Amino acid sequence: MKESKNIEFQLPEDLKKCIEFHGHLCPGLIYGYMVAKTAMDLLKLNRSRDEEVVAISENDSCAVDALQILLGTSIGKGNLILKDYGKNVYTILNRQNKKAYRFSRKKHYQYQGKPKDEFVQLDAAISSGTATEKDKRRHKMLKSNDLLQRPFDDIFSTEEVDSVMPPYAPLARSEACATCGEMTMSTKMVETENGEHICIPCAT
Repeated sequence: MKESKNIEFQLPEDLKKCIEFHGHLCPGLIYGYMVAKTAMDLLKLNRSRDEEVVAISENDSCAVDALQILLGTSIGKGNLILKDYGKNVYTILNRQNKKAYRFSRKKHYQYQGKPKDEFVQLDAAISSGTATEKDKRRHKMLKSNDLLQRPFDDIFSTEEVDSVMPPYAPLARSEACATCGEMTMSTKMVETENGEHICIPCAT
């Protein structure tokens, strides 16, 4: 497919960090970037060093990686909670001021940028399965750039919600599974009828 005149993509430095972590630029990453930036502004957030910020994502999409980089949320720290409902919805909480906002993508995406004809052609090629890898990359670039130019409120609804703060990440000692011998978090173990403690894989 013939490519239109190249477009200059002026990427913010913090977005470049998200791309470096994620591996590539894509619309999903942009959604997470936009949510994180808006949440940081509304909740007066800095990047979380510990668990000061909590992100609850109702999907496991590319957007989550932007939340990790900008908000400092992660599975390992316990302040990134995934509820894989497949919904473009994110709730960001600030433990310090006990405030939270829920962001929900509110409508189907429609391209508003330029060149419109090229995007329509690429979109059709992807839908029909005839797009090349170069076509797919170009499609992502055009869509990502378009999203970056759009007002946040055009894409997401924003609602302040009651902040029921999740508990801090639990800490517990590890002990050897009575069956396989592998060290396992004690609170994750299953007690057998004879009083032994075994890991979940051995119990199933």
